[in-house]
Amino acid sequence: MGAGLNIGLIDVDGHNFPNLPLMKLSAWHKQQGDTVVWYEPLLHGFPNNPLDKVYISKVFSFTPDYSYHVNAKEVIKGGSGYCISLVDGIEIFDKSKEIELPKEIETIYPDYRIYYEKIPEVRNTAYGFLTRGCPYGYNPNNPINDNAHNYCHVSVKEGFCSHKVANLNSFWRGQKNIVLLDANITVCKEWKELFQQLVDSKAWIDFSQGLDIHVMTEEKAEMIKQMNVNNIHFAWDRYRDKSLVLPRFKMFKEITGLGYQNLTVYMLTNFDTSIEEDLERIYTLRDLGFNPYVMIYNKNEFVDCDKNGKPVKLKPENVLLEKYSKERIEHFNVCWKIQRWVNNRIIFRSCHKFEEYDQSRRKGKAG
Repeated sequence: MGAGLNIGLIDVDGHNFPNLPLMKLSAWHKQQGDTVVWYEPLLHGFPNNPLDKVYISKVFSFTPDYSYHVNAKEVIKGGSGYCISLVDGIEIFDKSKEIELPKEIETIYPDYRIYYEKIPEVRNTAYGFLTRGCPYGYNPNNPINDNAHNYCHVSVKEGFCSHKVANLNSFWRGQKNIVLLDANITVCKEWKELFQQLVDSKAWIDFSQGLDIHVMTEEKAEMIKQMNVNNIHFAWDRYRDKSLVLPRFKMFKEITGLGYQNLTVYMLTNFDTSIEEDLERIYTLRDLGFNPYVMIYNKNEFVDCDKNGKPVKLKPENVLLEKYSKERIEHFNVCWKIQRWVNNRIIFRSCHKFEEYDQSRRKGKAG
């Protein structure tokens, strides 16, 4: 250990996707002359000397919390995963529990190197936000807002307006790939300036959290066409938006000419839509040349998970019946089958109808 502080990091969600706050904390502490390591119970636990400080970060509320004792003089827990709770079946983000990074840390260039051995693709990929906020999230001060997305926490967390927070060079220094984490860059008033930065980078762009199809225009689509696009994610969560989003999906596809391999549409289920409406969205998106990706609201309320947080089986019926009706449980069960079918792209492209998949699965001929 060095002469400065000895700092430990814990990524509770695992190491499948880099944790941006931890990379920024690492960069800042190293800038102060501190030593930064991944906290390992066998290496840093008792009877070893305690570390000066350990940061524990959790993005997802469904991820099991870190279960080992942390041998440190100070332990700081942060991240959205510690701020979300379930109230009357709805996930609520508690802003008062959030720990924001100081400005000097939030704006620092991330220390990508801490993930080089854990996630090889990080070696040539930049991750970050150009904008923060979204105008469409649920507002507890205006619960009757018909445009609110009651399942989205971004607005409460980051603000009810998409606003520019950085230029591309704050987290990108020539890497081949760029993964954007913005919730709604398309409604930011500086979208054109930021899109131009992405065009000029000539890097491969992944809009990982989704572009807002509701406000997609021909001008925006033309600028996206100029980019090297690795993947674009949209969302069609509310069935009632059908007449608004379908013309824009068609327009975007015609202008950009992108194939379904590059176009993913997140699709929320188990919230306020019927199975028939879910299947209609799936078939419509596929026919338009997009890849639907099924998300299940409150999935972990219905399933048991393994130690890594992966859903493995339905919870016992007597446990579920304490909170849900048999019809509600069966609805979830069908959503889960649909998710397994759609999100496995090979099976989804080979089984044209859900009924075909379900029948072949019952016969043991499909996964």
